[in-house]
Amino acid sequence: MRKSTILSLSFFCLLFLSSSLLSSNSMDSTYSIISDKQEKGKFKPDEDYPVQRHGFFFDRNQDGAVYPWETYQGLRALGAGVLLSAASTIFINIGSSQRTRPGKFPSLLFPLELRNVALAKHGSDTEVYDEKGRFNEEKFENIFRDYARTHSDALTASELREMRRGHKKPKDYFGWVSSWIEWTLTHHLFKDEHGLLKKDTVKGIYYGTAFEEKEKELKEKRKTSAKKKASI
Repeated sequence: MRKSTILSLSFFCLLFLSSSLLSSNSMDSTYSIISDKQEKGKFKPDEDYPVQRHGFFFDRNQDGAVYPWETYQGLRALGAGVLLSAASTIFINIGSSQRTRPGKFPSLLFPLELRNVALAKHGSDTEVYDEKGRFNEEKFENIFRDYARTHSDALTASELREMRRGHKKPKDYFGWVSSWIEWTLTHHLFKDEHGLLKKDTVKGIYYGTAFEEKEKELKEKRKTSAKKKASI
């Protein structure tokens, strides 16, 4: 590995860790970010392109760019552990940042620009998002028609693996890894008590609404738990 690459990765890791530590104390007070009451001048995702709203959950300050510490905060807000959030963040931001910044010089802060987030679309995916980031209803329905055999409205872990294999493109190594990370993380965070990933939940993830609902649910659980401890 070249010296410049090592220095870049070292800088990123130090920046990421320091930013995460500084911001972690304020995570519980993070407000719901998908709202009609956004401040003037803040980025607002285009409703015609659900992929923007999907990514907007992680834009914790609503400036239109998702930095590594924001990806980390978003994953933690969804219930992912520290190591899982950190590893996923590094892969997501380093792997996709520059593709969302066409014509710009690479940034060592590795932001994802939401206006161009559709450009981060990788191969070997479900094609539910088209090339512009629009939602394709037919492709979405095909997922459950072709792979949901145990339950018509949900996917098991083994059915998810079969679905990923069914969408693999030859020699698309980055796409294979990206798909594996995305769906493994999705199943881990959003499966129900029976280990099933429900159809409505998956659709909510594509539109970004499931993220906000999950964050709200976990906040309520923490509040309830805190009240119980205080009453003991």
